[in-house]
Amino acid sequence: MLTSLLDNDFYKITMQNAVIKRFPYAHARYAFINRGEHAFPDGFGAELRREIDKMAKLHLRDDEKRYLEITCPYLDPTYLDFLAGFRYDPTEVIIEQQGADLSVVIEGPWYRTILWEVPLMALISELWYRLRGITVTPEADAVIEQRAQEKIELYRRMGLKIAEFGTRRRFSFDVHDRVVGALHHHGGESFTGTSNVLLAMRHGVKPIGTHAHEWFMFHGARFGFKMANSLALEHWVDVYRGDLGIALTDTFTTRAFFDSFDKKFAKLFDGVRHDSGDPIDFASQTIAHYERLGIDPMSKAIIFSDALTPEKIERIHAFCKDRIGMAFGIGTNFTNDVGEEPMNMVIKMVEARPEGQGWLPVIKLSDVPEKNTGDPEMISLAKRIFLVNQRD
Repeated sequence: MLTSLLDNDFYKITMQNAVIKRFPYAHARYAFINRGEHAFPDGFGAELRREIDKMAKLHLRDDEKRYLEITCPYLDPTYLDFLAGFRYDPTEVIIEQQGADLSVVIEGPWYRTILWEVPLMALISELWYRLRGITVTPEADAVIEQRAQEKIELYRRMGLKIAEFGTRRRFSFDVHDRVVGALHHHGGESFTGTSNVLLAMRHGVKPIGTHAHEWFMFHGARFGFKMANSLALEHWVDVYRGDLGIALTDTFTTRAFFDSFDKKFAKLFDGVRHDSGDPIDFASQTIAHYERLGIDPMSKAIIFSDALTPEKIERIHAFCKDRIGMAFGIGTNFTNDVGEEPMNMVIKMVEARPEGQGWLPVIKLSDVPEKNTGDPEMISLAKRIFLVNQRD
């Protein structure tokens, strides 16, 4: 089911490079969170274990390394040599199934375990359908491609920039591959690329991504909540020197992020990414923040990536047009639009062990309470520190 080390989201590679350079001795623990309370069929855990064990054979091929060298010059030769020697260690993943409940825990050095999340979620999603006998017929393949074509042609007519972000909850790799092919063929300049590095290489499009919540979550554990956003941004700039300049905003709420996103960072970063809460409220806050700093919002961009549908995108576009730059990262609506209900699940870092310290809980304090993750007591502490008043 997984045939390449690059069948992963690009932000995992960019974060791994940054972790190696800034926190090589840190350890991390991740856990599967079954938000949809899905009931897993008998034998699911054992089949997942078999697929994970196969991943030990994956390695970076010579042509894949050359692709990264040419496409991503900010990934230095030292890191690419490391990646060429990297192998997944399946002992870092612990799987337990009791009845219909599935537990997945990942633990080990952060620079290694950081690559597990996305392919594991893709495996869980694909197995979820396959083991329940849900498949896509050859006749449905044409319908899947037609749906992708219709969506991207709509966005092209609107003059929008669209990227595909759907690796984690895809129906299958084959569906994912077909969708990216259709988007590339019919999207023209509107289709900017995909988060999946293997499919970006296969279809000749740009790999898209910067960093995820865990980058900020670790900084919260290592340096304290008040310093988390500013130091996470500072360390990112130290590694990438102006490349990969889209900042994620909602790890400790957007309001707390903008408190740290001063004129220095606002000028250094090309824009910000929205991943929770009302997108129109977020756009209003972002425009106002840039204007307060004396920065023209039209020189910056918002990347919207939270559960996007054509209807939501049209609403966002109508509000942001001629006020701020915008682009859209669409995930499940592209890669799992086959007539079946997509899974509602995540894998999140839950604890970190920075160098010289013991295990510490990490949290995500989102703009919407249902997306909060981590130790409840630590979430309550973060709310007090950031003066957040959420209804639980």
